Amino acid sequence: MTLPSPDSASPPASHAASGPAVAHYENFPVASWLCPPALRPAVAALYHYARTADDLADEGDATPERRLQDLAAYARELRACALGVPHEGQWPQVFTPLGAVMRQHGLPMEPMEDLLSAFAQDVAFTRDARVYESREELLDYCRRSANPVGRLMLHLFDVQEPQALVASDDVCTALQLINFWQDLSVDLPRGRYYLPRADCERLGIDPRQPQDHPEARRLVADLCDWAGGLMQRGASIAHRVPGRAGWELRGVVQGGLRVLDRIAAQGHDTFARRPRLGPRDAAVIAWRCLWMRRPDEHGPGSPMGESAP
Repeated sequence: MTLPSPDSASPPASHAASGPAVAHYENFPVASWLCPPALRPAVAALYHYARTADDLADEGDATPERRLQDLAAYARELRACALGVPHEGQWPQVFTPLGAVMRQHGLPMEPMEDLLSAFAQDVAFTRDARVYESREELLDYCRRSANPVGRLMLHLFDVQEPQALVASDDVCTALQLINFWQDLSVDLPRGRYYLPRADCERLGIDPRQPQDHPEARRLVADLCDWAGGLMQRGASIAHRVPGRAGWELRGVVQGGLRVLDRIAAQGHDTFARRPRLGPRDAAVIAWRCLWMRRPDEHGPGSPMGESAP
């Protein structure tokens, strides 16, 4: 999954903790200089919590059983952390700062537990070569793998209006889906099957081996349209978060949409090559951020900035 990455974060512990640090490609950094300084320690603590759990599920050469055992131990440490139990576990570099942040900001437990549930599901689905049966099943995964990140960020900014939470969920789910369609060349060889079976069967495609089917690109285009629609629907969240962070959220939205542009530019063929953003894309994203209108504004132009280059 794609996780927010603080600019100055140190590498988290993982299965490979005794070996080289794991390098991560992050599309959508959230804890940059645009984040208010008072919140940066909290964002960094949450990042390390999520990043370390993701590494337990994904990195190194541990067996699926070991990964699930480690994630269960990690969940126990989270619960102890929430209860204020002095830390005596395996990940003090994660749970000592996280405990302080949880107490200071009153962070809810459910989103953090949901993340662990999603990571464990990833391990089990990959182990069993399972395919997601429908878009609804994939959305349930995104509800636990992506949406908690946005909800925790909104909690830090004291943004709790129901409309804001729904918009955040739409953006986070869209980012997760965009990451899936961007990463097909990486996920399919690793036995990760995120293409919904129902969509594949409608076009006569095998969800485990879609790349050689003549309708494969059409499938990716349809799924990208779905993700783009969710992003458009949730884009108003950028205007609901105050100050510089709202501008960063504009970058999150436009960054996701720009990845969709890149996928389209290579004919929706992400089975052989993963599209990446470069310096020119950063300039386009910045321009589009400037032209994003509030949902209640009217007049020429698009709230998403599609008229920009």
